[in-house]
Amino acid sequence: MLNNDILIRLRYALDIKDADMAEIFELGGVHVTKEDVRLMLKKADDEESEEYYSVNHAMMEQFLNGFIMLKRGKQDPKPDQPETPALTGESVNNLLLKKVKIALALTSEDMLEIFDLAGVHVTKGELGAILRKEGHKNYRECGDKFARNFLKGLALRYRG
Repeated sequence: MLNNDILIRLRYALDIKDADMAEIFELGGVHVTKEDVRLMLKKADDEESEEYYSVNHAMMEQFLNGFIMLKRGKQDPKPDQPETPALTGESVNNLLLKKVKIALALTSEDMLEIFDLAGVHVTKGELGAILRKEGHKNYRECGDKFARNFLKGLALRYRG
């Protein structure tokens, strides 16, 4: 799934306005205008056209970091910690689940309910494997279908 598609679905599920999207990017350290956000949210019919703004992996991760800051507030770094979080390079789908869970203060049970709303049965073990750090022996990469169903469940939960 393209990062732009994730943004479109997340924006719809949580009813985020264009101005708020630009603010979230700013909080994450990426300067974009409302017009850039509109271009990002266009369907990817023709990625080659000038009317399309592709979102790369780093921008997506910074957006998710900004989303956490918007919802939970900016955290003061500890003395030996960098000012901004380092980019992980992890799968975008895994990051999406982890960071939305943090931003919305969801418990594992909440996430299981969200998957149930989308018609997908997920066990606690499967969810735990997806939320683990890459490199852990039980880590499992989150597939596109899984991420799509999570975003669908979010939309059902927050939009009705």
